[in-house]
Amino acid sequence: MIQSHLRAPLTCCLLLIMVACVAPSPDAGSDATAADRQSGSGIRVAAASDLQFAMPALIERFQKDHPDIRVDPTFGSSGNFFAQLRNEAPFDMYFSADVRYPQRLGEQGLLADDSLFEYAVGRVVVAVRAGSSLDVDTLGLEALTEPSVRKIAIANPQHAPYGVAAEEAIRSYGLYDQVADRLVLGENVTQTAQFIDSGAADVGIIALSLALAPAWGGSYVEIPADKHNEILQGGAIMAEAQDPEAARLFREFLLSEPGKKILVDFGFALPSGRTGE
Repeated sequence: MIQSHLRAPLTCCLLLIMVACVAPSPDAGSDATAADRQSGSGIRVAAASDLQFAMPALIERFQKDHPDIRVDPTFGSSGNFFAQLRNEAPFDMYFSADVRYPQRLGEQGLLADDSLFEYAVGRVVVAVRAGSSLDVDTLGLEALTEPSVRKIAIANPQHAPYGVAAEEAIRSYGLYDQVADRLVLGENVTQTAQFIDSGAADVGIIALSLALAPAWGGSYVEIPADKHNEILQGGAIMAEAQDPEAARLFREFLLSEPGKKILVDFGFALPSGRTGE
């Protein structure tokens, strides 16, 4: 079991950094040089919301070696980003919490050649806010059935991979019929964490990567990986990326040992057999 009792409240932090999946305006030109990057170009990243805290750390480390390359992440639901990218939203890279979304974009010819990659495996936890009387350490997912629980937050399974995993876990424990009428759906896993932290939900299921963030003040316990399908996360470079070389450098860093270490430190597992490139 994994548990955390850290200091600062999460709600204000999440409200400041949550982004509502609005694509940035495209920059003119496609052959960016280092001078172009410094003058306003860069890598525009559509990132799954479970990367809310890991991605800034990845960017900071990447820019130590590539200070001339700006990386601009936007965070949101993987499924919503998929819909936007299918309609050619102006992003250069896509980091999805479900590798099948970028795979489908590849089938539609929207990715750069040989750019698809697997980068992480997501992990899920049942979580409560600081001061909650629910003993998730002892109860685990059974905490959802406690009489005091009125609202249970999960990400929307229609477009959020962590919502799919949450629903699978609840069903695997045989609890779905007992709790279905108490489920409240976040737009993504970050909003789900906000529901818990703010008291809008009594308990919920979120990404371990969010529960490990310094801003999280509640308690949590990991749900065994065999209680839901693997959350295999994947990314890709878009065919219309404005600076494909810069995007490939960021991809190479993410799959390198320093990149993988950051992902592990932020609560992700690594895909089986992946050694980086």
